[in-house]
Amino acid sequence: MYLYNSLTHKKELFVPNHEDIVKMYTCGPTVYHFAHIGNLRSYIMEDVLEKSLRYLGYNVKRVMNITDVGHLASDADTGEDKMLKGAKREHKTVMEIAKFYTDAFFEDCKKLNIKTPDVVEPATNCIPEYIHMVQTLQDKGYAYFAGGNVYFDTSKLEKYYVFNDHNEEDLEVGVREGVEEDENKRNKNDFVLWFTKSKFEDQALKWDSPWGVGYPGWHIECSGISIKHLGEDMDIHCGGIDNAFPHHTNEIAQSEAYLGHKWCNYWFHVHHLNTSDGKMSKSKGDFLTVSLLEKKGYDPLVYRLFCLQSHYRRNLVFTWENLDNAAVTYQKLIAKIATLEDKGEVDKEAFAALKQRFETALNGDLNTSLAVTALYDVLKAKTNDATKLAAIKDFDTVLGLNLIEAAAKFRAEQPQEEYGSDPEIDALVAARAEAKKAKNWAEADRIRDELKAQGIEIIDTPQGAKWKKI
Repeated sequence: MYLYNSLTHKKELFVPNHEDIVKMYTCGPTVYHFAHIGNLRSYIMEDVLEKSLRYLGYNVKRVMNITDVGHLASDADTGEDKMLKGAKREHKTVMEIAKFYTDAFFEDCKKLNIKTPDVVEPATNCIPEYIHMVQTLQDKGYAYFAGGNVYFDTSKLEKYYVFNDHNEEDLEVGVREGVEEDENKRNKNDFVLWFTKSKFEDQALKWDSPWGVGYPGWHIECSGISIKHLGEDMDIHCGGIDNAFPHHTNEIAQSEAYLGHKWCNYWFHVHHLNTSDGKMSKSKGDFLTVSLLEKKGYDPLVYRLFCLQSHYRRNLVFTWENLDNAAVTYQKLIAKIATLEDKGEVDKEAFAALKQRFETALNGDLNTSLAVTALYDVLKAKTNDATKLAAIKDFDTVLGLNLIEAAAKFRAEQPQEEYGSDPEIDALVAARAEAKKAKNWAEADRIRDELKAQGIEIIDTPQGAKWKKI
């Protein structure tokens, strides 16, 4: 399998660190509000990646954090804590907010057929791990205490900007959105590992630490949780492209300084979902949720298909017209599958050929657009229905579109025709079917015309030819 590695900016053959397991980590949600569909695009594509790895025979352990403390309004460690902001907005405690929106997130994931990771760890569960990590970084000379906070010292690194190079001016106050001056920092790029009571006095969640009562910085959470559950190395780290800097950049800095060696081999970043006004964003208040899509009459799996039709490394433009097109595509696909009959034996040779096309799409940097095309190849294939249904069911373990179930529901909802029953007419209808099977079109047309003259209409159905009086 080839994956594009954001760290090296090229497609690379995926080779896991260990033969028996693939270690995968996903940056989870900050649970202060509903996830918007732009956030969920990342989780859909990460879900497809995990399912693809399993489909291709890998044993995967996937870990995800839940940020319920420490994520400030600016990703650059400034502003109000997002969890506290949510609690104030709804007049609840931080933990009540965290519980409600964590449950809401996983409910949305369920509707979108996103598998729950093997390990889901709230940030607040791992305070001792963060304290140990920060203390170790300080002991090794990578961290310093100033103005009540513990900072990571980026000047100790050979290279800080591991994903992209930035000019120093990009971090000047007022140039990059959300950056405020912090006089405690030795270097402009330094970031907070641990906040204490000397800052953000209204912080709701605080813990004792060697540096005073305080709470962890956002970036230390993912490092601490991943090392706790996956050990000292990782194969694939996932997230949205906007996490690459500063969040993932800071994760690499602190994790590799703490461990003393390379930490993660492959970085998988999903690009933005854009509206006509740019990236969908909660801060701008222009975000859409799964619940809103449902209220407008859309099956959440239509949105999943909408995402699968585009490559994860391309910005995807959301419009209602584009979603409508995806809804039509999904409905037509279901209707075609509903005509297939589940009888007969699977043609193993034909099945293997269809499966090869699907695997080729997955192996080529998770090309889900080609993987969806492989579904249409199945429907067009010159093989029996049993083989087609087996291939569709097999592919859907990755695509997650509930195709077989949706087709069964579609069939059940179709209005039932009142067909006739008469031995003589049944015999003629059967004779016409045999003539068509033998490609004796003249005889088939003669029987059809004879029946039509008697006021009989023949209807071809997935269950065979039926008839009724006109």
